Amino acid sequence: MKAFFQTDTSVNNLIIRVMLGIVVFPHGAQKLLGWFGGYGLEGTLGFFTNQLGVPMIVAILVILGESLGALGLITGFLTRFCAAGILIIMTGAIVMSHAANGFFMNWSGKQGGEGFEYHLLAIALCIPLLISGGGLFSADGFITKRFPFLLSRKTVN
Repeated sequence: MKAFFQTDTSVNNLIIRVMLGIVVFPHGAQKLLGWFGGYGLEGTLGFFTNQLGVPMIVAILVILGESLGALGLITGFLTRFCAAGILIIMTGAIVMSHAANGFFMNWSGKQGGEGFEYHLLAIALCIPLLISGGGLFSADGFITKRFPFLLSRKTVN
């Protein structure tokens, strides 16, 4: 459990997790809350299950991963878990939707859809967070320092 929360004090991981969280959160808010022109929970669940054929539980996990997972990254709470979730979501998005549209985003509006360059960047940003944790000013670091007894492996007989 300690390895799950443990982190270094890297300013690099602080920057990575906060920026990744800020970029991913609006996508989650579109899906969960209908903000930023999104369809909200009901519309997104309908699209995922009916049009993409994704099981309901997977659709719910994607929505929660992009919304609550992004907030977890911003605060540095459960950083490794949130980064793993976003990495899995981005990999799934590439495989299920974006690979067919090529590498590049649809800047000119001439492609059939968006490419996967954004998703690769998000995946790349998740990897250092998985390896080193949330870095400086993370909730994980606070928990590790302030509550080491909660994270110890010792058991009481």
